[in-house]
Amino acid sequence: QVQLVESGGGLVQPGGSLRLSCAASGSINSIRTMGWYRQAPGKQRELVAFITSVGSTNYADSVKGRFTISRDNAKNTVYLQMNLLKPEDTAVYYCTATSPSPFGLGTRNDWGQGTQVTVSS
Repeated sequence: QVQLVESGGGLVQPGGSLRLSCAASGSINSIRTMGWYRQAPGKQRELVAFITSVGSTNYADSVKGRFTISRDNAKNTVYLQMNLLKPEDTAVYYCTATSPSPFGLGTRNDWGQGTQVTVSS
């Protein structure tokens, strides 16, 4: 099992920046892919970005060019640098880690508790 703790959320003005951090503990050697999801009020949770164990990344179209995901394996931490923030980026941001299932059923996801990002003037 992987435990994930997010930090770095807060209130920023449009056009501002934030860097989210997600520290992993537990079965860290089992982690393959890490990523960020977000959920705005009244909306479904959506994938923001993910990064694989070899460093390949993918981004939602809505954040591409503004957000950057990175991973420090030595520190067991994944980051999300968010620039040029817009009000529509307001959401609870969740960190996730994907690992092989110990039961041979595929993969499992572990989730952080979420951190609030509010973009408002």
